[in-house]
Amino acid sequence: MNYYEPVPGLRLPAAAMGCMRIAEMEYGALERQVLLAAELGMNFFDHADFYGEFRSEARFGEVLARNPGLREKVYVQSKCGIRIGGIYDSSAGHITKSVENSLRSLHTDYLDFLLIHRPDPLARPDEIARAFERLHAAGKVRYFGVSNHNPAQIEALQRAVPHKLLINQMQMSILHTPMIDHGVNVNTKFAGAEDRDGSVLEYCKANKIMLQAWSPFQYGFFEGVFVDNPKFPELNGVLEQLAQKYETSKTALAVAWLVRIPAMVQVICGTTSAKRLEDIARGADLALERDDWYALYRAAGNKLP
Repeated sequence: MNYYEPVPGLRLPAAAMGCMRIAEMEYGALERQVLLAAELGMNFFDHADFYGEFRSEARFGEVLARNPGLREKVYVQSKCGIRIGGIYDSSAGHITKSVENSLRSLHTDYLDFLLIHRPDPLARPDEIARAFERLHAAGKVRYFGVSNHNPAQIEALQRAVPHKLLINQMQMSILHTPMIDHGVNVNTKFAGAEDRDGSVLEYCKANKIMLQAWSPFQYGFFEGVFVDNPKFPELNGVLEQLAQKYETSKTALAVAWLVRIPAMVQVICGTTSAKRLEDIARGADLALERDDWYALYRAAGNKLP
């Protein structure tokens, strides 16, 4: 398993288990999945307060409660800022209430990471900073970050927050690469040249912010997975060839493709399958050759200038 160290002494795995879909799992299967992830080195678990209609954290909390000693061996992350009714809320009151609810549900005294889930147009950086500082001083949150934020939004918040923002969670997969495309097509009028995110990949590299890739096997916005999808014959053909070359799975290659990017890319994988979890862990340790990385990028429909 590849690991990153965004700050000295903080060693984080290149692949993590996302907990969006665990609310409906039978307890025994869920416990086995969590323990397997930790055993494979994927000891980082990503939550959000509203995942599973506010039930996923409680289900994960059952596993922590029934496995004494597990909490100290894993990293637990949650996100807040999306309220019922489809509005964003980054007020201090909502942040504090969300964290308190998450701690109760998770049966823990602290979160390792707290992220602001979506940019809130009504957010006040100073207010968020005060909430973060109170939570940190009380020992309830160790580290902070954001999700789906561009560099200007991160910068505006970072100027107010005394703690370094260590994470930015963004959508990214072989078939969702706008962060890469506009850099490849810089100073052209070719498709993909539009900068839709403020050069967030380069910003995170420069500022040593870990980039968490969500929906690493999806195309579009939750439209479906691309692995073995007949809509993408060229991509799956190259994946099949490389799977034979590296003696691994297409799933592992999709992870290896993201980890090969020279930035701290942590792949957030929401699988409920033990087999896929093992494939994901292998992919996070697979050194993909340069030519093969480009072969997959091109097979996904991208052209180089």
